[in-house]
Amino acid sequence: MDMNFGLRGKSFLVLGGGQGMGEATIRMLTSLGAKVAVADREIDRARRVADAVTSHGGTAIPVEVDVLDDDALVRAIGSVEDQLGPLDGMATIVGMATWRSLIDMDVKTWDLDQSRNIRYFFIAAREVARGLLARGAPGSIVCTTSVDGLLSAPNHAGYGAAKAGLINLVKTMANEWSPHGIRVNAVAPGPIVTPRIPHAGDEAEARSMANIPMRRRGTVDDIAKAITFFLSDMSPYVTGQTLAVDGGFLTTYPVNIANRAIAADGVMGGG
Repeated sequence: MDMNFGLRGKSFLVLGGGQGMGEATIRMLTSLGAKVAVADREIDRARRVADAVTSHGGTAIPVEVDVLDDDALVRAIGSVEDQLGPLDGMATIVGMATWRSLIDMDVKTWDLDQSRNIRYFFIAAREVARGLLARGAPGSIVCTTSVDGLLSAPNHAGYGAAKAGLINLVKTMANEWSPHGIRVNAVAPGPIVTPRIPHAGDEAEARSMANIPMRRRGTVDDIAKAITFFLSDMSPYVTGQTLAVDGGFLTTYPVNIANRAIAADGVMGGG
């Protein structure tokens, strides 16, 4: 399987690698022989993950970077290539939502959601692609969007709009860069158990997941597997795509919304 993935000896940058989906992605990539730069805004988190990799014989370096600082992000990517060697690709797992209605949302909050969900990815992907193009080398770039970018995002519209923008940006990057051998794809997580949104207990989880066909939230490893697929030689003819990893959420969402609306109107009742 190692040879099929084609990751041994390749170098990748993972932005947001200090915990959760990023950490799981790093564990998977390095288990398949890749070298990885663990980039996080908190250096202690990056060091913890990098140390865990090296203690098991893998290669990982910690990198401290605030992706909201454009210049620092560009410098960090240059530093990674100096330390790790030319990059073969990148995965990004940085993002956060501000929960606020559109009526109450100010422009500063809107701009923050764009900066931490799509702006930084444009800058990072551009820099990685420039390096690949200068070397005439193929590569793979993966971002993490969300099912909220494929649907409406009530009360967190800035986040939803940015995640939808990522899906479109990935298509444009793929169109411009794929002729040069650079593939660009996105993973759209659904409900996932993460350090920020931990497991709520079996009963609470069962209630909240009643409308998800797989009846559970996903794991960070579920996302890592999808990202690894896109970075690897297992997807050599796949570019410009968004893969939903959501336990079937997108198949039921319109039905669930309609049913809740009918119930709220008092049309649906018990026997």
